[in-house]
Amino acid sequence: MSVKVTSLSERQNRNCSDWLWQMKYRIQSVEQLAGYIYINKEKKLEIKEACDCFPMAITPYYASLINKEDPFCPIRLQCIPDSRELIRGCGDMDDPLHEDTDSPVPGLTHRYPDRVLLLVTNECSMYCRFCTRKRKVGDQNRFISDQDIDRGINYIAAHPEIRDVLLSGGDPFILSDNHLERIIRMVREIPHVQIIRIGTRTPVVMPQRITEKLVKMLKKYHPIWVNTHFNHPREFTPESIRALAVLADAGIPLGNQTVLLRGINDCPVIIKKLVHLLVINRVRPYYLYQCDLSRGIEHFRTPVAKGIEIMEALIGHTSGFCVPHYVVDAPGGGGKIPVLPHYQLSITNTKTVLRNYEGVICVYEEPKIFETVCPATCTLCKERKVKHEPVGLQKLFDPLNQIVSLVPEGNRRKIRNSKSKGVTNVY
Repeated sequence: MSVKVTSLSERQNRNCSDWLWQMKYRIQSVEQLAGYIYINKEKKLEIKEACDCFPMAITPYYASLINKEDPFCPIRLQCIPDSRELIRGCGDMDDPLHEDTDSPVPGLTHRYPDRVLLLVTNECSMYCRFCTRKRKVGDQNRFISDQDIDRGINYIAAHPEIRDVLLSGGDPFILSDNHLERIIRMVREIPHVQIIRIGTRTPVVMPQRITEKLVKMLKKYHPIWVNTHFNHPREFTPESIRALAVLADAGIPLGNQTVLLRGINDCPVIIKKLVHLLVINRVRPYYLYQCDLSRGIEHFRTPVAKGIEIMEALIGHTSGFCVPHYVVDAPGGGGKIPVLPHYQLSITNTKTVLRNYEGVICVYEEPKIFETVCPATCTLCKERKVKHEPVGLQKLFDPLNQIVSLVPEGNRRKIRNSKSKGVTNVY
């Protein structure tokens, strides 16, 4: 079915303000897409071929934002399939972040010590063409059942070190209010869970979903944090601004995760405009993601140097809370690694040489006498030692540990030495 929507009044007349209408009339075929923009015969074949591999879904609302006269429209590039998605790029992986490998139960990823990712659906209102989970999203053979979710929640309940749960997918906000509340309520009932976060792109691609009823439900389970996903200033509209205001007015802290995308936002001017729009609307720029090594998205990727250039244009040139963390989500499940321009130029026992955003070089004088002394009345370190062992580099800094080195798994020297001593298991 082809539904052509061109104006706000027309969208309202056709019940476009209803998010279920938006879901029902998502564009999922080339024929439907042709009702919005002109597509020649050759392009139709290319889009269909890409759709056969990676499904397409675009809400009528988001499609209405496309500039039909601009083939490089940033809205168009994010939602319409491209034949380049079928090219196998260098470094492409089906699961670059090792989410499946770090999954003790289906649909749950436990990578960091105190927090987990719980997938509650593999459906989105729109399938972004650069999605790191595009191998899963929209795949009808990867249905996430209530039993899968229950197993994930049981895992969380059995691991008291978990204090932070991120609900993701797909997009949790495409679930009904009742279904979503069931999940949130079960997580909130776990005594050691302090924070619940929800990752959603609906304020961007289907802002009609942010209803007073939804927000009223969320408020019952504070503290709840919501991270959304604006990539370009053009995504700010009266509808999306209203959705953000409804969430913020309910006392829900908002963050934003932007993906750095070639030809869409890989420009310091665009990103600076974007972060300013975010903070005006009470959204904290949280992450600027380097594009992942997922299959079918190499044409979106930029060099890391481009991200560093953008950070140079932000740090010192705008308010500190406007500056996101630029991160590479490390292939192989290494997690998010922050990447920054080099501001520390040199260091000695007495001085640290730094430079600022203008290129001014200065010296920070180190204290002549310095010794870390933990106050006798402080018990936090002792409590931490009882509850949680240090992880990674913390082991080297921890005064209670005598470890002098960290040796990677598979180190040849360690394996050789272990074999010579008759040790069979090497960790």
